[in-house]
Amino acid sequence: MSKSELEKGLEKLQNKLLNLGALVHDTVVESIQVLKNRDIDAARHLIAADADLNRRRFAIESDTLVLMVRQQPMATDLRTLAAVLNIATELERIADYSKSNARNTIKLGTRPPTMPLMDIPQMAELASEMLQSSLISFTGRNVQMAGKTASRDPEVDLLYDQVYMGLMDCVITNPSNIETASNLMWIAHNLERTADRAVNICERVIFTVTGVVIEFDDSAQDLSECDVQAAFPSALNAR
Repeated sequence: MSKSELEKGLEKLQNKLLNLGALVHDTVVESIQVLKNRDIDAARHLIAADADLNRRRFAIESDTLVLMVRQQPMATDLRTLAAVLNIATELERIADYSKSNARNTIKLGTRPPTMPLMDIPQMAELASEMLQSSLISFTGRNVQMAGKTASRDPEVDLLYDQVYMGLMDCVITNPSNIETASNLMWIAHNLERTADRAVNICERVIFTVTGVVIEFDDSAQDLSECDVQAAFPSALNAR
């Protein structure tokens, strides 16, 4: 059976979204790599590359709106298109955080670091893993993976608190460290927000599958499709 125009359009949009997601994921990793290496040229390249990501995001938005108007989707298909719009925006914001990290690296300059990076690299690793898992859960409409991914957010928050306390100790010990601490604190903040955006994507996955809005918080637990079916049977039956 040949695919309908709507099915073809949805598949094309999802592929574009995943391509954007892969590029944004790379910016998260690269923004910390340039920080570790104090690579100013690479940081500037990362900042310049953000314009292309913005163009990709707006192209996805435009294609999604056109498909909505032409095909007038219903139920799950309509929720999928709404999810694409939402996730593309989340990805663009995450890319902005990576750009901010690169700018803070430039501010730090090439001088030898006056304090350690604390748990920032670990935050970046966890946040990037959450982003990747959130996108995979959307592709597979995997409710359980979305729940597990969202449940990792408190780990990032804990690392953020540890970075904050560590940087404050450095400033108290040597007040001249305040500028460096400020730059590193912004980077940690951006990574914490990156993880939050990944959680937002997970929430959108749940909505796409069930039609029910779930807002994860610090008490988020693993969520299987069986759990969702028990709580929202009518939503799943309407897919």
